[in-house]
Amino acid sequence: MSRSIYGIGKENGMATQGRQNRFWAWPLAACMMAMASQAGAQSAAQSVAAPSDADTPPPTDADLAGTRCVSGEEKFLPGDYYYCLGTQTYGLNKYATSQRFFTTAASWASKPAQYVLGIMALNGDHQPVNKPLALAWFTLASERQNSSFKQAYDTAMKGATQAEREAARKLLVTMTPVYGDATAAKRAEARYAQGMRELSRLSAKGSKYCMAGMVDPSRPIADPNGCPPIETVVKMLDAAAVNVFEGWNGHVQVGPLEQVPAPEASGKP
Repeated sequence: MSRSIYGIGKENGMATQGRQNRFWAWPLAACMMAMASQAGAQSAAQSVAAPSDADTPPPTDADLAGTRCVSGEEKFLPGDYYYCLGTQTYGLNKYATSQRFFTTAASWASKPAQYVLGIMALNGDHQPVNKPLALAWFTLASERQNSSFKQAYDTAMKGATQAEREAARKLLVTMTPVYGDATAAKRAEARYAQGMRELSRLSAKGSKYCMAGMVDPSRPIADPNGCPPIETVVKMLDAAAVNVFEGWNGHVQVGPLEQVPAPEASGKP
């Protein structure tokens, strides 16, 4: 079976959508590497930058395998982190592992992961074709208002038989409590808020923060002072949070941290 992980195909108009979404997990790793590395940081960041042109050819296995995932992101945005691992392991031809990572990401409210799982099930990408399962994943991926995955859902649903739609509805009975926003997004938001509270506490001390996995092993940082300020890390995580929470009304971006001024002494000298 030909590779189909990032697009259903030009014949039904959804290839462009797949190209746009396949890169969502990459920016955080690229930016964190750029901040952490002193030598070759610019080229490292550029090597994983998402193309701006929708007509850019799909990435090769080598491109996907070379994706850098920041392990420390798991403490803040596990949906984005495991989606990145799914992309990476797919490029390494570890398809069962890749599917497992995408499924974990889906349980942390990653709509891109749910979309990819739908694509894999629909096209029989290294697994049997399962149209009801594909419909169920597309339903979950497109549940948010103005979802960019609505086209995939509409197209797949239009081409499905009544029996396939009914089978998908039955699957959703057990899938929605695990992967639907009512559970998964709230769970992911709680994890994100917990991590941000910890960064806020450290920021009050004027600390810097080296996130695990942000350093290229071939160019380790010898000086801890080379780590970025916490405010910079917060900004990057808040930007990456869009990959998980975009379109979900329950998420509020943190924005830049502000130092709280010391209280003025009361009373007269």
